[in-house]
Amino acid sequence: MDINSLFDVKGKVVLCTGGGKGVGEMIATGYVKNGARVYISSRDVKACESTAQRLTKEGPGECIAMPADLSKYEECVRLAGELEKREKVLHVLVNNSGATWGESLHSYPDSAFTKLLTLNVQRVFTLTQKLVPLLEQAHEKEGFVARIINIGSINGLAPPGLETYAYSASKAALHHMSKHLANRLGPKITVNTLALGPFRSKMMQWTLDNFESELAEAMPMKRIGSPEDVAAACLWLSGKGGEWVTGSIVPIDGGSLVATASKL
Repeated sequence: MDINSLFDVKGKVVLCTGGGKGVGEMIATGYVKNGARVYISSRDVKACESTAQRLTKEGPGECIAMPADLSKYEECVRLAGELEKREKVLHVLVNNSGATWGESLHSYPDSAFTKLLTLNVQRVFTLTQKLVPLLEQAHEKEGFVARIINIGSINGLAPPGLETYAYSASKAALHHMSKHLANRLGPKITVNTLALGPFRSKMMQWTLDNFESELAEAMPMKRIGSPEDVAAACLWLSGKGGEWVTGSIVPIDGGSLVATASKL
């Protein structure tokens, strides 16, 4: 029961969506630096390829770019098919791709709900559905309990201060869907969600540019999340130490939810 075996992902095959930049890049980096073979996918081809080349060079694992527009059903199907051609098993699926939309209540567009609920919820289901057979092969061929890690948000657990109605609704839906899938896919696959607080990403850029000091000061830990914070959580859930955890929503938020609750 040594620490290395509990968090070991060496040689594991991982798919991380939205892995070209932001939180997805942080997660992919954690896996590659610990010896996994990581496929990253997003619609930003240049970011995917650049990140994959850099992470492979840094090693000791490998990073492979597999770009796709994951808001589209047929692209999710294509991505799953391409992965099945290259790998016999998939050990870990990290569903990280997502979008947000902020606008006042009176002008909030109907299209924002269509876009965000499609990408943040429906296509997570689509990609998961198409990859379940490959995930199950990890258990059947190797006895490994495969892992699905969905990247949610504290905004799906507590109403945010900003007017991001479709985003918070989509993340709450993702959290609930994760629990539903966990009940269905065990014991061969675990399904968990990380409810993230503020991290440095394109999605959070405007908020941090305008409110970083206020956000940090309001949190018990007094800082924004670091790459190590989210990567460590993923490594825990992917290793032997996380094998008996499923259906859980794990806040990785520096205490943001505690701070919110104390003000109610």
